[in-house]
Formats: sequence, C-alpha cells, structure tokens
Amino acid sequence: MPRLVHDRITWLAYAQLGLWGFFLYGFGPVVPLLRDEQGTTAAVAGLHSTALAAGALAGGALFAPVARQLGRRPTIWLGLAGVAAGVTGLALLRPLPATLTVVMVIATAGTLVVSGVNVVLTTRHGRAAPAALAEANAACAGMGILAPLVIGLSVNAGWGWRPGMAVVVALIALVAVATLTPGVRRPRATATPAPRTRVTVARGARRLPKAYWIAWVLMGVTGSIEVCLSLWTADVLRSHAGMAPGAASAAVAAIVCGMFVGRLFGGRVALRLRPVPLLLAALGVSLAGFTVFWVASAGWLAIVGLVVLGLGNALHYPLAISLALAVAGDATDQAAGWSAYSMGVGFGIAPVALGWVADGVGAHLAFLLLPGFIAVAALLAVRLGRALPAPAPAEQPTPTPV
Repeated sequence: MPRLVHDRITWLAYAQLGLWGFFLYGFGPVVPLLRDEQGTTAAVAGLHSTALAAGALAGGALFAPVARQLGRRPTIWLGLAGVAAGVTGLALLRPLPATLTVVMVIATAGTLVVSGVNVVLTTRHGRAAPAALAEANAACAGMGILAPLVIGLSVNAGWGWRPGMAVVVALIALVAVATLTPGVRRPRATATPAPRTRVTVARGARRLPKAYWIAWVLMGVTGSIEVCLSLWTADVLRSHAGMAPGAASAAVAAIVCGMFVGRLFGGRVALRLRPVPLLLAALGVSLAGFTVFWVASAGWLAIVGLVVLGLGNALHYPLAISLALAVAGDATDQAAGWSAYSMGVGFGIAPVALGWVADGVGAHLAFLLLPGFIAVAALLAVRLGRALPAPAPAEQPTPTPV
C-alpha cells in the first residue's frame, strides 16, 4: 500500500490551494451583492461566472509555458500574487466592465495555482497522489465553508462584503511571509516520482495518450454535476421541499460540508483502493444522495441527501485529475493546463442546458439530467479503467526535482 508523507512541500501545497478556495467559494455570495450595487439584472450579474470560466481557459493555456520558464512552485506564487492583486482591484472598482475584467484576471491566476498544486503533488507523491489531491481539495472545501461565513459576518456588521473578501489577501501575504522570509527553512526541491507505466510521452511532446482524454472528458462531466448543483439546488429546495429562500440558499452549504468530509477521509481510502473502483463507488454514493434529495418533500431530508451527495462528489475531481496526470508521462504541465479547459467547458455548457430544460419543465424535473451525467461519468470511468496500463511493481523512490 502506498504511503502518503506529509512533508513541508505537501502542507504548503494544501495551504496554497486552500487560499484559492477562499476566493472561489466566497465569490458566490458576493455576486448578488454586486448586482445590487451595480443595479443590473440577475442574468447580467451572472456574466461574472462567465468571466470565471474565461479566466480558467486563459490560465489553462498559460500554465505550461509559464511553468517551463519559471518552474512550478514559482508559478504557484505568481498565481497567488495575481489573486491578491485581483481581489484588491475588485474591492476598489465599481463599474460592471471593470469587475468582469478583474474576475477574469483572478480566475486566470487561480488556474495557475490549481494546475501547479496538482502537478507538484502528483510528481511528489507518485501512487499516493490521489490521497494527496483529495486532502488538498479538502483544504479547498474547508475554506469554502469558512469564506461565506467571514463575508456574511462582514456584511452583518455593516462593513459590506469587501473587508470579508479582503481576508484572502491578508492570508496570502501571511503564508508568503511565513514561507519566503529569510531564516525560515524552506521545503527542499525533492520529490517521489510517479510510478513508471507503459504510457509515456517524451519531454516537450504535445501529444497526450488516449487515457488522458478519457479522463479529460470525465472531468468535464463530473464538473457539470458540481456546477449545476451549485447554481440550481436552491430553486429545487424552494419549489419542491418548501423551504424559504434564505434557508434554501444557506442549505446549499450542505453539499460543501459533505465534500469537505468526503475529501478529508477519502484521502485515506485512496491509499487502499485503486482510483477507478473508488471513483465508481463515489459516483454510486452521489446517485444515492441525489435520489434522497430529489424525492424529498421535507427540507431536512433534502439536506441529508445533499450531504450524502457532497460525500460522493468529493472524490470526483481529485481522482479524475490524478488519473489524468498519472498517464501523461513527462507532459504533466501540459496535461494540467488542458484540464482547466475541461472544467471550463463543463461549467460553461451544463448550467445553460439545465436552465433551458428548466424553463420548459421546471427546475425539479430538469434536475433529472444529473443522474444522466452520473451514468455517463460511470461509463467513462469504466472505459478509463480499460485504457489504463497495468500497475507497475513498486520501486524504491529516488529524489527528483519538482
């Protein structure tokens, strides 16, 4: 069984991904407040989500060349500096074109962070990478629970949302000072390499193996599940479970809570089970949770279903990205960059499709698209399992640069 070593580089990567998670999960509650300030419609305010997707695509294109020039860990710090600068700009600017531009810049920088952390953890931990990525995303989800609370407290105190969002700038500065201050021992640039497989790509090559593209589509499908839940769950809770608007919006946090717990403990499970069977099990848990949520006519039961749904969803992305990077051979930087496109496509298309169906039959019936996404993801996971090379025998790790 592979062993996950929590060294300084690993803890730092967890912290860096958590910093991005603070903005990502905190920005959702900010969008309605921006809409009120700017006097726009909900549809126009929703363009901020489009800006996020566009920024993710730009960051995906930039990651590989920037990482080649600067190195992976400096690229992560560059991304965090961009997030801090962007959040500062978001706090200072008011016009809609300006906030849309700044959000796109933040998403571009954040994608550099996500891609860099994924590659560093995959390169460092080898067969234990799925566990490391699950725990890193647990840190991200944990900040997703904290960020809306901090922003809500700031608003309730009469300060507005800006001081609450600005907390992430202070946290980025704090982590940077703690890590980069002279005299503080920095992580050494050594790593445990990923195990050798029959799928290899020569350094600098642009072609990625078939198994990678199956994982790429899988990330887009599972990402579609997550974004549809984020945007439309509150409507179903109001229309079918009879919850008040405020309570329905707050109840969406049940998904994030389930994801946090699932990723926290899923990392341990990932050390014992192979990724594809574990991913299929996670999809089964998601389907069970969705079933409870969809049939529930009582708010408390629907929330229970959402927690279970979050537990299953927790491992979708960490397992899919770990599989994608594992089969990419020496092209991990390129593979990490392309993965942002998958998530961007899923985030951009699925909510529009579900909304179009919801206009005709209502949000509750339209949500039946989600079991379809889960079924497609399961088929892709099975196909991916067949495309993966046979596991190589365990090797003694030798230090290699991250």
